[in-house]
Amino acid sequence: MFETFGFEDTSAREVSVLFALGLGLVFGLLAQITRFCFRRAVVGEDRRQAAGVWALALAVSVLGTQGSVAMGWINFEGHRLLASDLPLLAIVLGGVMFGTGMVLTRGCISRLTVLSATGNLRALLCVGIFAIIAHATLKGVLAPLRTLVSGYTVPLGDAASLAALPGGAQVWSLAIALPALWLALRSENRATALLGGALIGALVPLAWVGTGFVLFDEFDPIAMESLSFTAPMTEGLFYVIAASAVPAGFGPGLMAGALGGALIAALLRREFQWQSFENPRQTGRYMLGAALMGFGGVLAGGCTLGAGLAGISTLGVAALLALTSIGLGGWAAHRLLQRRANAASFAPAAPQATPAPQPAA
Repeated sequence: MFETFGFEDTSAREVSVLFALGLGLVFGLLAQITRFCFRRAVVGEDRRQAAGVWALALAVSVLGTQGSVAMGWINFEGHRLLASDLPLLAIVLGGVMFGTGMVLTRGCISRLTVLSATGNLRALLCVGIFAIIAHATLKGVLAPLRTLVSGYTVPLGDAASLAALPGGAQVWSLAIALPALWLALRSENRATALLGGALIGALVPLAWVGTGFVLFDEFDPIAMESLSFTAPMTEGLFYVIAASAVPAGFGPGLMAGALGGALIAALLRREFQWQSFENPRQTGRYMLGAALMGFGGVLAGGCTLGAGLAGISTLGVAALLALTSIGLGGWAAHRLLQRRANAASFAPAAPQATPAPQPAA
């Protein structure tokens, strides 16, 4: 469709950067205001409210995306999340690792990106480590390990998409969206919070249609993309390092927009505050969590947005498995940390050693 606009000096790729910048800006604003985070929805103290916002975003993303497919604007034929051979081991292992990491860092990578724009130096360090590890897993020293784990696949054929199962896309879309809507309505959230979740969910089909239909140029095609933070984070890192040699794309635009939107929201709401680590042990915990999310996110096929919110909107079985694995990994890690904390609180205090007498000077 893009070629019909008559642009001669601007390519679809260049426009996609501006489009992604706008998407990221809106996401950053809304995510900061609603505290949008999958970890909170799984193990947060206010998980009922957080799950309601997240569930509404999921319902809107699925209905909007599959409505766009029904209109003939986009299709997911050949998309990686609908591959006929399911990399089962990679998705499950990567999802559990990502879920564990998001508990250790107290936020999924999208939430940490938003927090890093509000003065949270813990989140900023995690974002940097995540990007480095994810890039190393995609194209660096960890790539052979990724390839090895991803080699264990299960052939699904057409069943890789729920749309190919009995009932078709409409039935399965409703099977996902209706329970999500029910959860959102019972979450006791304020209307503004639910509206924020719905708007975040609407960004998913907007991105799919924008990159896959409006900006589609058969002479110079670009990838059809939506909200995600794993691959875009690695692209953003590579662009920052080698901007003079690598043109910007959708990923760097999305990351820049998310940071900018979160910063604007934090400043307007007077929530910007410098924060850092309390001790070396906490620093190590956050670094480990970020590394686990970086490696696990690539194995699982994306983060809670890429493989979760946007991924499930494709009706891909891989995306459902990835988000389930992330949730189970996060829940298990949270329970383990709780048990350790409880055991430490009931442990008897170590006896005080009697200091040895010091010789006179």
